[in-house]
Amino acid sequence: MKHQRLDAIRDLLSSSLVASQDELRRKLRRRGIRVTQATLSRDIHELRLSKGPGGYSLPNGPHGRNGDRAALPVEEENDAPPSVEEMLNSFGLRVRQAMNQVVVSTVLGGAQPVAAALDRAGWPEVVGTIAGDDTVLVICPDARRAGDVEGKIRTRIEA
Repeated sequence: MKHQRLDAIRDLLSSSLVASQDELRRKLRRRGIRVTQATLSRDIHELRLSKGPGGYSLPNGPHGRNGDRAALPVEEENDAPPSVEEMLNSFGLRVRQAMNQVVVSTVLGGAQPVAAALDRAGWPEVVGTIAGDDTVLVICPDARRAGDVEGKIRTRIEA
């Protein structure tokens, strides 16, 4: 199992940016690999991962050998803003519907990036968002569409 987990970490880092341990843990969980924070820390140490402004990277390229991370151009990595899925995976904690509104709880400082991603996504059932430090209020036209939004967000948070 350990070798599968380490291979999955290498694969994730070679194909996408991973900004935090929690994001890495969630991406592993979506692949069916459940790991504790302590085990993940040991894996990061064993793989000799480094963390820079763009997130975690493998030593000597994407596969830890003589690969070249530059195969993914920096311009392409940084051009597109993060998706709703990425923001909810990184920052989302809980979601709850209240009539025609949806309340999304995030880690401290995560509400504004989540709200911005929701606004950019252009979901037709979202009228607008308001963000604090750790809470996003999503306003929908009616309770039915708020239920749809809650379900979409819940799926992404629990993924």
